[in-house]
Formats: sequence, C-alpha cells, structure tokens
Amino acid sequence: MISLDNIIALRQQIQQWKQAGLRVGFVPTMGNLHAGHISLLTLAKQHADRVVSSVFVNPLQFGIGEDFDRYPRTLTEDSQKLASAGCDALFAPSVGEMYPQGALQSKVCAPNGLTEVLEGASRPGHFDGVTTVVAKLFNLVQPDVAVFGQKDYQQWRVLQTMVNELNWPVQMIKAPIARDMDGLALSSRNQYLTEAQRQVAPKLYVVLQDLGQALRSGNQNLRDLERAASERLLLEGFDAVDYVAIVDSQTLQPIQSLQNSVVILAVARLGSTRLLDNIELDDII
Repeated sequence: MISLDNIIALRQQIQQWKQAGLRVGFVPTMGNLHAGHISLLTLAKQHADRVVSSVFVNPLQFGIGEDFDRYPRTLTEDSQKLASAGCDALFAPSVGEMYPQGALQSKVCAPNGLTEVLEGASRPGHFDGVTTVVAKLFNLVQPDVAVFGQKDYQQWRVLQTMVNELNWPVQMIKAPIARDMDGLALSSRNQYLTEAQRQVAPKLYVVLQDLGQALRSGNQNLRDLERAASERLLLEGFDAVDYVAIVDSQTLQPIQSLQNSVVILAVARLGSTRLLDNIELDDII
C-alpha cells in the first residue's frame, strides 16, 4: 500500500492509474477504523481496480461543543488495517494540506431540505462541512466509484444528492450496515460504552426491527409508533432518545401514511455516547 500525505503526490499516482485505464475506487474516512470501515473497502475493491482510502479528521464538520481536538487519531493502526485489507493507497493529509488558506471562502452547501431535520437540526453547518470536504476529496482522487456506509443514512442521502445535482461522474454505492453478532451497528463510538451499556446497546436494533414489522403489518399510526418506540428504548435502559423517525427515504421528511420508500432512523444515548441506527423498508404496500 502506498501512503501519501500531500496533494501533488496523490494526483501523480491517480494520473498514473488513469492513464493505465484503471478504475479507481474511493472510501473516505475520519480514521479510528473498525470492521465496518473495512467492509466498505472490501466492497469498493469489487467495483474498482485500485482503491484509495483517506483518513482525515475534517474540522469543518465539527460544531460548537464538538471537540475536534479530542477526536481519536489512530493513523498507525488505521494504516495497518487498510494495508491488510488490500487498500492500494492511503491519503492522510494534514489540515494545512487540505485547507492551506485556513478558513474557506468557497464551500459546497448541503441541500437544506435534507439537512434541516434529524442530525442537521441539532448540528447546524455540519453537513456543509461534510459536502465541502467530500467535494474536495472527489476533486483530488477523481474516483470512478465511491462507497459510503448506510449507518450514516442522512449523510449518504446528502452526498448522493450532491453528486447527482453537480453531475459528478462518480458511481455512488451504499454499503449495508456492518453489525456485531448481537446486531449492534459497528461504530467507533462503541468503544466508549461500559460493559453494562454494551449489553443495552443492541436493543436499539431490536426496537427498530419490531417497528419495521409493525409497519409491514399495515399499522398506519406512524407518530404513535414513533412515540412508543422511544418510550420502549427508555424502558430498555437507554438514557435518552434524540429521535425515532419514520421518513421518506429520498427526502428524509416525515411521512403521513405508508409508502414504498421508507427508512426508520433513530438515535439513542447511553451516557454521553450517541448510537445511530436505521433500517430501510421497501415495497411494504
């Protein structure tokens, strides 16, 4: 695996591959990698001749009260995991390399309709930071295909919309959520759970599955179902529930009646750890 930390070297390598007619895949990350990230790389390798993964903790997507400086940096371990998984190139730039002018005057703004709800409602500016850094990385890597995880569903939908509307020639692939044996969605945040909290955490997926089954059975009391699911999570031992939302999978807006394009998204807290999960429901009516 080639390790690169500057834009010039990255572009030279990409140019060599492109001139050789090779298809380039891309998996952007913020590091602190786990098996879920590696599953994205494995999927990318099925669709490309060479795969680049980036490790970059992007300051633009951290808001007030979100400690950019405390975000775990584990580049040595990340590099070893990527190399073992068959990654062809690691791009791990510094903040100065990515933003040499400091504060950016030019940004890619995420679509308001997709970001004024759910995660975006409590994290203003977060998705603008995501779209801007992914736009920069796409410009540098020039990928033919890019893989993102379903766990961050709102982020996926925002980036998919950006690529479609800006006519980027990038095939976007949504990778299924990687889960532990007990169903817990793999996440870097899981490492902060206590042993007792780790026993509670998988119940988030159980509640979502039961909610999905209620929808498949034709239950149309959507807001009541959301409230009941939130209450059940609290009874199961979660400390707080940010939201359980039954929404249109394209617009992320709440639906008023059952339709064929539905996703259930939820965020529940154990202590200071926020756990995200979701399930998609297709062809339920």
